Amino acid sequence: MRRAPTLRRVALAAVALSVLVLLLDVSGAVDLDPARRFAAAGLGPLERAVGPREDEVSRLRAETTRLSARLADAERELADTAQARALLADPAVDGMPLVLARVVAVGDPGPAGPERVTIDVGTRDGVEADRTVLCADGLVGRVERAGPWTSDVLLLGAAEVTVGVRVGTAGTLGEASGTAQPGAPVADPGTLSLALLDTAPLRRGATVRTLGSPGGRPFAPGVRVGVVTRVRSGAGRLAATGVVTPAVDPGTLDVVGVVVGASRSRPRPAATGGR
Repeated sequence: MRRAPTLRRVALAAVALSVLVLLLDVSGAVDLDPARRFAAAGLGPLERAVGPREDEVSRLRAETTRLSARLADAERELADTAQARALLADPAVDGMPLVLARVVAVGDPGPAGPERVTIDVGTRDGVEADRTVLCADGLVGRVERAGPWTSDVLLLGAAEVTVGVRVGTAGTLGEASGTAQPGAPVADPGTLSLALLDTAPLRRGATVRTLGSPGGRPFAPGVRVGVVTRVRSGAGRLAATGVVTPAVDPGTLDVVGVVVGASRSRPRPAATGGR
């Protein structure tokens, strides 16, 4: 904390000494050769201590510029990939703030394949836990934990992931999970168990999308989950159940997007009926 004032005092003393030496040199009253040799030996290290050499400063600036250019090139390369372009062009993500990322590590496999992956973005990029992760094909999962530079993603199909969904054009409410709900069929590896919350009909081929969560966490609304491939009625439930084949194959994940941004901070304005 005291280094800067001390250096200033030493520098001022050096200036005063230089003025004195100059006056003595001009007068010719004193032989200053020994003083010059002492100054050269003593003031050289002082100059180096007061500030870095110009060539060192130039080298550091050039290195900073080079690293910044490499980072910008990498970001452009990621945004220009076919997967990133397809994701950003999907109407389902229209208006969603996304951070693009790559999968850089895969966790231990579960019964149906990998259940976790690591992506190369983190809190420094605006990523937080319980944020939606998706790719061009649909829902990938949710952020389980986020570090400064990387994040762990819990994949759709893991036992801990249950998603509220809308099914078909009617938007019938239901739940999809890697673990079967009571009365719902046990899903085969790589599929999801679906249980409707309504007695509406369930048909094969119906598209399943996320219902959404408060504040968009952990799941944003309208993201493709998959397609109904098997329907089952009865089995002690009034509402139909079935099996969903996910839209995303976790074994082929590369470029993904993380939904970021703050939740609504202002109250929604009231609407007046009859208008």
